[in-house]
Amino acid sequence: MTTAPDHRRAAVLGSPIAHSLSPALHRTAYAALGLTGWTYDRFELAEDGLPGFLDGLGPEWAGLSLTMPLKRAVIPLLDGIGETAVAVEAVNTVILGPDGHRQGENTDVPGLVAALRERGVHRVPGAAVLGAGATASSALAALAQLCDGEVTAYVRGPGRAAEMRGWGERLGVPVICAPWDDAARALDAPLVIATTPAGSTDALATAVPQRPGILFDVLYEPWPTPLAAAWSARGGTVLGGLDLLVHQAVLQVEAMTGLAPAPLAAMRAAGEAALAARPV
Repeated sequence: MTTAPDHRRAAVLGSPIAHSLSPALHRTAYAALGLTGWTYDRFELAEDGLPGFLDGLGPEWAGLSLTMPLKRAVIPLLDGIGETAVAVEAVNTVILGPDGHRQGENTDVPGLVAALRERGVHRVPGAAVLGAGATASSALAALAQLCDGEVTAYVRGPGRAAEMRGWGERLGVPVICAPWDDAARALDAPLVIATTPAGSTDALATAVPQRPGILFDVLYEPWPTPLAAAWSARGGTVLGGLDLLVHQAVLQVEAMTGLAPAPLAAMRAAGEAALAARPV
């Protein structure tokens, strides 16, 4: 029996996953788009469970959102990978065809670019990246489209520095690496992208310059971070993890449903409401 096209499923996978705002965003989009037969769930899933999960999906499945630790683990399980996902070696979106085809895409990079452009940031003369993990490579890919000058990456250890320089060469971005102990210097850059875990940049809050530029802190909980709060207090432009999450989710919804534009404002409001409802 073939599943009716108006009854489709999607979900977010990862570990840990209970905190994910993706269900709130995608379900809101489905309601606004009139997709009453669509559902979106979350599944706690580690790398070793991913192959079996994918093999068990039926024709009703339209797509998957992936978070850590699955963004790279999924790559060998796919039938095709988009150009951006190849460039950063990370897939956060899987589009499932009716014939079972699995197409991997990355909406983090264009989502980051779209979030900045929404705030009027189209070009910057230089930038700094705090951190060197998977999100930092996506940040470099976004800066390849936005930055006219060098990017300085503040990292811990020579291994991380080598990785970031390698990503820069691969993505066509001139990257200079500096030690994390000098991270306060990053705050003088026209655009600062903080990609580190919660608490990592708290000590930098006292080093925000008198006239800061633009800060994109990819965290959304807890929010605001001490750094983001100090940045706002000095009059600087601040973007947070919810901005990235919403913009990448908009692109996921459009790819999975084939409908555009996805309801950006409604999805952002849903994310804000979900965060506000969480215990302090």
